[in-house]
Amino acid sequence: MNGPTDRLCALHDLDDPGSAVFPLPHGSHIEQIMVIRQGNDVFGYLNNCPHTGGPLDWVPGVFLDMEKRFIQCATHDALFRISDGECVHGPCLGQYLQPVSLDCDDGWICYRGG
Repeated sequence: MNGPTDRLCALHDLDDPGSAVFPLPHGSHIEQIMVIRQGNDVFGYLNNCPHTGGPLDWVPGVFLDMEKRFIQCATHDALFRISDGECVHGPCLGQYLQPVSLDCDDGWICYRGG
């Protein structure tokens, strides 16, 4: 792996599909990483809506729609594909969530910084 790696949580700690939020130190402030699990795959994005700049979760760590097929913005119900973060419904149609590099290593979800 390139750059430092931080363990966020064990893969089995997240529902399948499921989501969680973790703090990410970024210079002098802290950003939030949303982590989405689908099977053995994990996807990470900054918890910032491209439309409003605010967080996407109503309840901390809850990002998926009722059917658990999309990431849903709590502010304006925009829907984002889990696999690539593209908005497929809502006012930021065609825009993307900012990806964060994650890996699964020996059953752990790890942030790969650089």
